[in-house]
Amino acid sequence: MVEKKRKKSGNFKRKKFGNDGSYEKVVRINRISKTVAGGRRMRFNALVIVGDKKGKVGVGLAKAKEVSLAIDKARRLALRHMAVVVMDGNTIPHEMLVKFKAVKILLKPARRGRGIVAGQTLRAVAEAAGIKDLVTKIIGSTNPVNVAKAAMKGLTGYLP
Repeated sequence: MVEKKRKKSGNFKRKKFGNDGSYEKVVRINRISKTVAGGRRMRFNALVIVGDKKGKVGVGLAKAKEVSLAIDKARRLALRHMAVVVMDGNTIPHEMLVKFKAVKILLKPARRGRGIVAGQTLRAVAEAAGIKDLVTKIIGSTNPVNVAKAAMKGLTGYLP
């Protein structure tokens, strides 16, 4: 099976719809350097969110020596850790306050047609899950990795 070359956007954030209707978004790419005797070793880590837009979503965080390898590794991890989101129509069933490390997230159901009122990471998780109406507020740290994990904890009750 030959894999198609993916077009990269300037800031490495992309949305992809697979043949099966799956949704993938690269939320964050970090460059990590480790100082060793000969100089610095560069690696990259990628945070990828994957979902089927029908109530299943997964978050993957992986490291590699190249950006494309890190993204692919994170995508496979996210697919492996997909979980079911409890939904009430196009929104969540009730209001919830989720705490994960230094992040607190307030998730509120919204009326039909309101849309997703959220930051980049939370919006990606909600879109991947298929939620169409949601109001959120992040209190405390806005670290994308912890925000994504807090969102998973709140929406699915499962931590990747």
